[in-house]
Amino acid sequence: MSNGGELRYVIGQNAYIKLILHALKHKTSSVNGVLLGRLSGDVVEITESVPLFHCSQIGLLPPLEIALIMIEEYYSSQGLSIVGYFHANERFDDLELGTVAKNIADHIYRYFPQTAVLLLDNKKLGALRNKKDTAPVMQLYTRDSSRSWNVANRITTKEPSANILLLDFTSSEKWNDIVDFDDHLDDISKDWLNSELFK
Repeated sequence: MSNGGELRYVIGQNAYIKLILHALKHKTSSVNGVLLGRLSGDVVEITESVPLFHCSQIGLLPPLEIALIMIEEYYSSQGLSIVGYFHANERFDDLELGTVAKNIADHIYRYFPQTAVLLLDNKKLGALRNKKDTAPVMQLYTRDSSRSWNVANRITTKEPSANILLLDFTSSEKWNDIVDFDDHLDDISKDWLNSELFK
């Protein structure tokens, strides 16, 4: 099932919220992150996420490689591996999966053929306040046998209340607490695991 044809993707509440808060913290920049989890039957379970970059380093290989090595080392002991990639574009209305996103996703795909690529949909995010929607505010892309990334409508949040909690977090500006790898590389005392975020 290497092309992800029948697979479903389920993202846990904390992994989901962390990535969106990362994008909200850096509204005027592209941001990215990785998704961690495991393949369980025909479901890719995304249980954790790590915000990576928010500035010009977003497509640079050396910082990315350092981040991926540290992430894999830390999470492999918990039985998790990198199962996907998250991206939010700089422009509010940009819903294109760009070259940088595709290149990083291709890299992850080499190690995990069921890779999920999640692209933030700002319009869905903005509409959340007005309607009680449980659907994720991101678009899922999977890679097909022709090696191109295509939209797939097979992602759900594990907890139906994820968007309600997300609204609570945004109204209290919880995004100010998010630390990504850019922040950690500038000041190694900053916790890229964001272990205090949900406490």
